[in-house]
Amino acid sequence: MKGLIAKGLLAAGALALTTGLAVADPYEKYRGTTIVVSWPALSHFKKAEELVAEFTEETGIEVEIDALQYLKLRDRQLLEMSKDEGEYDVVSWVVMWKGEYVSKGLLTPLSQFYTSGSLVDPSYDLNDVADAYLQNGGVVGGTKGYMPGKSGAMYGVPFGAETSILAYRKDIFEEQGLEVPKTYDELRDVMAKLHEAGIPALTSRGKTGHQVTAAWLLHLAPLGGKIFDENWNPVINSPEAVEAAQVLREVAQTGPKGIPTFGFGEAAAAFLQGEAAMHLDTLKIAAMSRDPKLSKIDGKVGYALHPVGSRCGSETGGFAAGIPANAPNKEAAFLFLQYITSKKGDQRMVELGGDPVRISTLQNNADKFDEYSVVAEQLPCADPDWRPLIPEWNELNIDVLGQALTEVITTDKPIQPIMDAANEKARAIMEREGYYVWQ
Repeated sequence: MKGLIAKGLLAAGALALTTGLAVADPYEKYRGTTIVVSWPALSHFKKAEELVAEFTEETGIEVEIDALQYLKLRDRQLLEMSKDEGEYDVVSWVVMWKGEYVSKGLLTPLSQFYTSGSLVDPSYDLNDVADAYLQNGGVVGGTKGYMPGKSGAMYGVPFGAETSILAYRKDIFEEQGLEVPKTYDELRDVMAKLHEAGIPALTSRGKTGHQVTAAWLLHLAPLGGKIFDENWNPVINSPEAVEAAQVLREVAQTGPKGIPTFGFGEAAAAFLQGEAAMHLDTLKIAAMSRDPKLSKIDGKVGYALHPVGSRCGSETGGFAAGIPANAPNKEAAFLFLQYITSKKGDQRMVELGGDPVRISTLQNNADKFDEYSVVAEQLPCADPDWRPLIPEWNELNIDVLGQALTEVITTDKPIQPIMDAANEKARAIMEREGYYVWQ
């Protein structure tokens, strides 16, 4: 009898222990906390609001969202993060801003949270997050200060990140007997043939400033070009850079009318409204093509890898998110970041119409969305050095390259002298900022 009682007590104890483990609540300590999140008023983030509501329901952590127009976001974040104690617990940044934020001491390294067993979900699997997205948006301090390297540290996780793919009109290609281009030689040949047939070929950004520079960068990477060599000498007048500018000129000559006035929205609209046969830019065009409010071509679009030149090299860009150094609720903020970028959260973003950042999510949903298998194959070629993520980039981007490339696509002047002059201006900026003092 005593043995039976003892066994019963042991069984009850084991049940209580396992039941206790099963109902353990990692969020209990933070229930009732309110965190404030700063992110852009863009489609992906608008769709994420339902995921945020689900986070609050599950965790008891309240979330206030300060969604600002993209161009106002940086100034507001800089102001708030420069205070002794700020309002924001989470901020989302465009990848170009990460170096500035870290250099000014405004972000918290995420490594400190990964030392806490009570905070880290063991099923999170950071290795499943697309490496190009993580390195491009979240790592600072490695090679060149913004690329992977032994001295790099993780300050953010990708959320709303992107790379570039080719979207094309399947019906037009079939009618014209064209093969989908895999290389830049093939792309230029297809552009010429479509133009001869009276069909606008490839839509593109082209507006003076950062838009036309982004269009050129899309061709620069696969054609083997860079902005700087390993010693910070600008090489935007190299043969590869000049060839990329020539391709951009051909795009403007064979594409829809108005490219020199197009930002991303106008370039995408030309494709979505049936005014161009191809779109070579962010993967976001796929979701846009399925949106009846934006698109007249749903069901007619195919997707392919970014064409290859001397190498493969697609865009890295979009947004990442992290925790300000002066955030009042850092642990709750980390739990929020972990939740929205977890496997469950990433899958939920797909269901809500957003863009996933995990390889497994792309693979698991490839049968639902035509572009997902293409994106998963494209990501290993996404170039973390697609553009230099340095404080001087804004000036180089807009005032130097943005002016030179406008001249390229709006005139028939020889391209080499245009790029030579831009290279001299770029070098003067880098010298002014002290990049050559160690040489």
